[in-house]
Amino acid sequence: MRAVVQTVGRAGVTVDGDVVGAIENGLLVLLGVTHTDTLQIAQTMARKVHELRILDGERSAADTGAPILVVSQFTLYGDARKGRRPSWTAAAPAEVAEPLVTAVVEALRERGATVETGRFRAHMLVESVNVGPQTLLLDL
Repeated sequence: MRAVVQTVGRAGVTVDGDVVGAIENGLLVLLGVTHTDTLQIAQTMARKVHELRILDGERSAADTGAPILVVSQFTLYGDARKGRRPSWTAAAPAEVAEPLVTAVVEALRERGATVETGRFRAHMLVESVNVGPQTLLLDL
């Protein structure tokens, strides 16, 4: 499982003209799933994201109550080392990825996090205003 975590002043996801998820002053998490990921890895990713000391004053979303926007992002497993056309073979198929993305979201909520999401399998417009900017890659 792979995540790009960004500190944001605001972030939102729009699908077909409707805002389906939006936050202010929190974390935007672009989340990718690969074939070998498990529920255990999803739990670990949720803990890492929630406790990641990336906010001002080396604080975490767990410390501050900052909201988290989770957006599924299969392209995090794209491979463009050969040629110009990326291969997506390392990304898990939607039937595998969707339950694991949902598991991360549920685990974050169980930890007390306020979580918004994008919409799986939809053409999403993701907007963000990065703070800092601070961006971190988590690769489990």
